[in-house]
Amino acid sequence: MPVSEQVREEVLEFLYREAEAVDAGRFEEWLDLMTDDVQYRMPVRLTRERGEAPDRSDQMQFFWDDRQTLELRVRRLRTDFAWAEDPPSRTRHFVSNVRIAPGPQADELNVRSYVLIYRNRGDVAGYELISGERHDVLRKARGGWRLARREFIVDQAMLGVMNLGIFV
Repeated sequence: MPVSEQVREEVLEFLYREAEAVDAGRFEEWLDLMTDDVQYRMPVRLTRERGEAPDRSDQMQFFWDDRQTLELRVRRLRTDFAWAEDPPSRTRHFVSNVRIAPGPQADELNVRSYVLIYRNRGDVAGYELISGERHDVLRKARGGWRLARREFIVDQAMLGVMNLGIFV
């Protein structure tokens, strides 16, 4: 069952606002877009023969965060001990191919989107790209949509990045 045009616009605005907050380094604002029980994970991508499943690991994760660990990561970025992000990365999240469906609960939506993340650090000309598909659950809470669950399915089996000190 498709969602209304109004809900679609609200979801798109949420995704764009979230990307802008992360790219601008407004991480506390970004955290406000999460539910208290948020699950935020990025499983390791597996290479399989055609027809074999699954293509991602349920046992190995690049990260598997909840609200507490996300808050800890944000607080750490504000200290002198976040060496992997000092100087901070410049990122740009490009969100496209958004598909929205009713979620498991009446106040939730399943949202899938493609994401391309551009990242540059310091004064070097080089950059990194991370692409993948996000599987999100958005929930109506505190007067708006909030991220309750995110699974980022990265396209690469081997990440070509220096670290994962950024948010996807």
